[in-house]
Amino acid sequence: MSDPRITSSIFTRGAVDLSTLRGPAPASTRPGTPPQGGPSAGTPGAPTAGGNAAIVDVTEATIQADVLERSMAMPVLVFFGAAGFPESDEFAPVLERLAAESGGTWVLARVDVQENPRIAQMFRVQGIPMVYAVVGGQPIDAFSGVVPEAQLRQWIQAVLKAGGVAVAEPEDPRLDEADDALMSGDLDAAERAYRKILADSPADAVAEAGLAQVGVARRVAGADPAAALAAAESAPDDVAAQLLAADIEVLSGMAEQAYARLVGLVRRTAGEDREAARQHLVSLFTIAGPDDPAVASARRALASALF
Repeated sequence: MSDPRITSSIFTRGAVDLSTLRGPAPASTRPGTPPQGGPSAGTPGAPTAGGNAAIVDVTEATIQADVLERSMAMPVLVFFGAAGFPESDEFAPVLERLAAESGGTWVLARVDVQENPRIAQMFRVQGIPMVYAVVGGQPIDAFSGVVPEAQLRQWIQAVLKAGGVAVAEPEDPRLDEADDALMSGDLDAAERAYRKILADSPADAVAEAGLAQVGVARRVAGADPAAALAAAESAPDDVAAQLLAADIEVLSGMAEQAYARLVGLVRRTAGEDREAARQHLVSLFTIAGPDDPAVASARRALASALF
């Protein structure tokens, strides 16, 4: 579903064997037993406080019913996190809000990795936050790290389509063509489609975000992420190295780190270099959109750096 040519740092593929999670739960975990601590306070498997049936807290005792069996009827997004981890604490409310707005088309299943390490092991979770899409009892796609909301919405739409859920057409149906081209790695076609939409509707925020994603995908093509980040670390005043590192960080779910990197570059540079850093940062803002809290914070930091 996701394409490694575009988002190799974000999305992961590979079969996950969940057969060992089926059947009776261990005696130490009983349905209805609250976990001891962690972000998923409340009865495992039950709707969260407020009665939102679109969000459930999951343990080994409830994963079969609330993830495997429920995914036979609708997609289930399994969020792996833990309280006290900044990126996890930042990303969880975004997913919860989208789940609440979903109209029951998908379910968010939250897993506290500290309380449920065996589940995390079965899903091959290497870091948090991490999200798996489970459809028909099987994981079909996953990503790790914090991703911009616009990109997250696109991913959820793709999951819903894969799960046979009827997805409302966007206001401009041409966005489907553009998004499909982007997801398939056809950057030329995606760029043409987004530009055509913007030619008719210059203020279309979704098309602007898509075009910005195309730009990032082009710039990181062929780059070795580890080598690029190491090069930026060793040469803090190398503008090209810093810009590439910021692109890689955005695609790795570390948008706030990318924003901070470029704000720092703006502070350290002048003239054309400073303007290049500013423009690059603004283009990255476009991907997440103006309502993203991290963007709002970074804009304030940028204004401080400029003035």
